[in-house]
Amino acid sequence: QVQLVESGGGLVQPGGSLRLSCAASGSIFSIPAMGWYRQAPGKQRELVAAITRGGITNYADSVKGRFTISRDNAKNTVYLQMNSLKPEDTAVYYCNADIVTGVLQGYWGQGTQVTVAS
Repeated sequence: QVQLVESGGGLVQPGGSLRLSCAASGSIFSIPAMGWYRQAPGKQRELVAAITRGGITNYADSVKGRFTISRDNAKNTVYLQMNSLKPEDTAVYYCNADIVTGVLQGYWGQGTQVTVAS
């Protein structure tokens, strides 16, 4: 059984920073890709950032230059450093990972709330 456990959300003022973490556990052979999505009220879930096992990254235009995704392959953990946060970054942030156990399958975390408000 594979689990993704997120942490690090919360309330922050505009211009502030937060760091999200997501750790994968279970019978994992490899994790080719990990990423973060977000969903604001009334909106569709959207990709925020993704990273391959080799470190290739991809960002949504709205977060380029402010957010940084990284991963620790030894710990099966992905991070999202969020700087210069704006009210429009308010959403539930979900961790996503493509994980090889016996087969390749996508997994989601439970979500963590990020609220940017003064």
